[in-house]
Amino acid sequence: MVNTLLTFWEDSDEFVNPNPVTDEMIWITEEKLGYKLPDSYIRLIKSQNGGTPVHNCFPTTIPTSWAEDHIYVAGFYGIGGEHGIDTEGIYMIEEFEYPSSCIYVGESPTAGHDAVLLDYSECGKQGEPRVIHVNVENYQDPIITFLADDFQTFLAGLLPYSHFDKD
Repeated sequence: MVNTLLTFWEDSDEFVNPNPVTDEMIWITEEKLGYKLPDSYIRLIKSQNGGTPVHNCFPTTIPTSWAEDHIYVAGFYGIGGEHGIDTEGIYMIEEFEYPSSCIYVGESPTAGHDAVLLDYSECGKQGEPRVIHVNVENYQDPIITFLADDFQTFLAGLLPYSHFDKD
């Protein structure tokens, strides 16, 4: 992975659950959500239970609601607490009508109208989900942008905002 877990996180407590992730928490969360979490996601949240990444942008080949050539990840959800995939993530899926075959893992700066999701629609509940960006500003016609074949590839592709800042 380009960003090692030691230098992955911003020094910020936004999106961070102060409780360290345990194997029991992972098992309970997988049971609650009905999906097996990717090993790369588990490694990430065991390093820190959610937070803001240093490299917070991912390139896209098509324009998104955020920019012409990338998305912005304000933070990753961990497990439990205010910003957990098993708490706030469930609420966001229901409230903003994201695809039900997904887990909400990455928040954008748009107050819920677009997000990074683990998409299990093609792999099943026990498979390796692909990573997508979904814009639900128009609930009747959500815009789904493929980002990566798996979460590990997504993490490795994150770039700093300065990479895209043309000013």
